[in-house]
Amino acid sequence: MRIAVLGGGPGGLFAAALAKSADPAREVTVLERNRAEDTFGFGVVFSDATLAEIHAADPVLRTALTEHGVHWDPIEVRLHGERLSCGGNGMAAVERRTLLRLLQERALDAGVDVRFSTEADPDELLAAGYDLVVAADGANSRLRNRFPEVFGATVETATAKFVWLGTTYPFDGLTFVHERGPHGVFAVHGYPIGNGVSTFIVETDEASWRAAGLDAFDVTQPPGPSDERTRDYLQELFAPQIDGAPLLVNNSRWSNFRTLRTARWTHRAGGTGIALLGDAAHTAHFSVGSGTKMAMEDAIALVAALEQHGDDVDAALATYAEVRRPQVARIQDSARPSLSWWEHFGRSHDAMPPWQFAYHFLTRSLTDAKLRRRDAGFVDGVHRAWQAEHGAPPLESPFEVAGRRLPGRVVDGVADLPAAAVAAPAEEAGMPAALAAVARAAADGAPLVAVSGGTPLTRRLLCEAARLEHRVPALLVEEADDDVRLTAVLSGRADLVAAP
Repeated sequence: MRIAVLGGGPGGLFAAALAKSADPAREVTVLERNRAEDTFGFGVVFSDATLAEIHAADPVLRTALTEHGVHWDPIEVRLHGERLSCGGNGMAAVERRTLLRLLQERALDAGVDVRFSTEADPDELLAAGYDLVVAADGANSRLRNRFPEVFGATVETATAKFVWLGTTYPFDGLTFVHERGPHGVFAVHGYPIGNGVSTFIVETDEASWRAAGLDAFDVTQPPGPSDERTRDYLQELFAPQIDGAPLLVNNSRWSNFRTLRTARWTHRAGGTGIALLGDAAHTAHFSVGSGTKMAMEDAIALVAALEQHGDDVDAALATYAEVRRPQVARIQDSARPSLSWWEHFGRSHDAMPPWQFAYHFLTRSLTDAKLRRRDAGFVDGVHRAWQAEHGAPPLESPFEVAGRRLPGRVVDGVADLPAAAVAAPAEEAGMPAALAAVARAAADGAPLVAVSGGTPLTRRLLCEAARLEHRVPALLVEEADDDVRLTAVLSGRADLVAAP
């Protein structure tokens, strides 16, 4: 079998190494437009579960990652001078350039023909007689874009801005740092990657970004130059949080995260099968799953399918898509609430005490019970903080609305409450109109906003807009068990909950 891999990033190199190691008789070629030493970004994060998959697929690489990587368990959230830690989140990180070097060595040792500084025209590649071409050439994949009607790529662009930096500050593990500066709220995803360096990703909203004057850098320039003005601004803003350590740049420039989905992952063009892999097929916000981690998981699934079906490329591609697509869909589904949190974190930063802010953040894709399985002590501490403030457990805490005292946070219905009803949209495209309805209700003096319909995400976004932006109590109306209701109230996403 002849296999060509377009793209020499982690996903492409790993797929090539696995395919060649599994069957040395295969002819496997990697075509990469950049030089071997070129790399952008700083670190790559893997969960313990992903590392276990890599170990099962390639013990040699797993050993190398263990030797060069940094492992941690807790997540730390910093806000208003407080530091809160939640365990049960086993992860590891490694420098991106180290990972690429290890994967390059692994592919070469396996006998892969790795060609750097090599441009590959999609049509010429498909005419070269390969049995399988793997498109691992990123979110702007030329091979995928050669067949737009087949792969059906769609892109959603987030409103939050982010920039990828590094620092010499030694974070102990994954740390989220939040800071209000003179122009708005900025947040950091920081984590150690080895060799005295930590990744330092900063996110903010567009209004804060523009107010700070960080919109002057020309992001249409070819890769290479970094936004030095941004580096200097953020270095000063976060200096107290990182003991004055310097920030590092590497093609560092602001961007908006783009969530890519494709209708299909595989295709046959003449005698050649095509498989999309990694960012060419999908992206998910880095707060849930790194693109590198997902691409390497794709590689494992693709080669496993090839092993299962031998020379039957079509059957292997069908199995690859059948197995991997649902897994990625679940990651993307959980990534959307997380990404949305980063689009709106400024309002919770100002409205919540640190214990609730941390819980609000950590439950953006989890419920109270699931978070408890990770760190019961952290969750118990949040419950104690609520009890100390309200005098009762979350769902049993009294609440007053329009002069009426309710005995708890779960109500039987909304008919007898003085609530302005707002319907959540089924699609996020309908959110502007729904948010305008919430604003009108607040302006009209509604003592309570009841949100129903739509999706779990759109309902929660409207409830948060009511209570965090307009300071109007919110009633979340949805079919839910006590765990979901508890999480909604304890996290500050809603004041009251009810069934439809």
